Amino acid sequence: MVGCGAIGGLFAARLATQSDVEVWAYDVSGDHVAAINRDGLRVDGEVAHVQARTDPREIPPCDFGLLTTKATFTEPAIAATAHLFAAGAVCSLQNGIGSEEVIARHVVRVIRGVTLVSGRVSAPGTIQMDAPGTSWMGPYEPRPASAEQVDALARSTGAVALDDARGAQWTKLLFNAATNPLAALTGLTHGELCDRPDLRAVVGELVAEGRRVADALGIALDADPEEMIDRAARENHDHEPSMLQDALAHRPTEIDALNGGIVRAGAQAGVPTPLHAAIAALVAGMEAAW
Repeated sequence: MVGCGAIGGLFAARLATQSDVEVWAYDVSGDHVAAINRDGLRVDGEVAHVQARTDPREIPPCDFGLLTTKATFTEPAIAATAHLFAAGAVCSLQNGIGSEEVIARHVVRVIRGVTLVSGRVSAPGTIQMDAPGTSWMGPYEPRPASAEQVDALARSTGAVALDDARGAQWTKLLFNAATNPLAALTGLTHGELCDRPDLRAVVGELVAEGRRVADALGIALDADPEEMIDRAARENHDHEPSMLQDALAHRPTEIDALNGGIVRAGAQAGVPTPLHAAIAALVAGMEAAW
């Protein structure tokens, strides 16, 4: 486990329940790692036993890696841990697009992962799940892990193994890129954002613009992002998206991997993306003001 924040912690706890799986976690937060080693990894009242380290040199070689850091930290995280996976495979479970390309510069076998699980670190060593969800895994085409590796990791984590996970990845990308930045810019939760007809219209325009890029790239979405957005607004009205949490804490956001990723993909496909470019610029400006 590379990065044992909210998503990493949830998957680490899930894996740690299996008797034949040994789970190691690498995280740069000394307080978080110390709490996990002292008290166990606590997730919604349950305790999982995970070995956590701030120094990756103290971790043995691993069959699989789950990279769950913010997309902004992909490069330093995989650079520090790549030696652990010389004979294994690494799966990105991060937001946005582009992380697999970074991972592939360091390891040979890469898995494209997507998860709709959400949560937060409520205290060192403690993870609170905000919403359950499905996860998908498939080979990253330029440097793919084997089908056997994808299947094995998917079974261990409860994910769905796919021959092509791009559709699942882009479905989540459009969901996130249409809602997270607007929540960060306005301070509204996901449900509050969708309660306003004016902002919900902008959400729809962002989805439509991103869908045109996916269509041009030959990527078939595996669900309707608009329906997912409305369902999340009903079922998880008060959820603060991760980018809103980052904005409230004045932390760097994942805007470059979300809307910035769509802008770059649009340029590659010859599809204009002025709305996503504007949103990316606004969030970058907000960060600069900090």
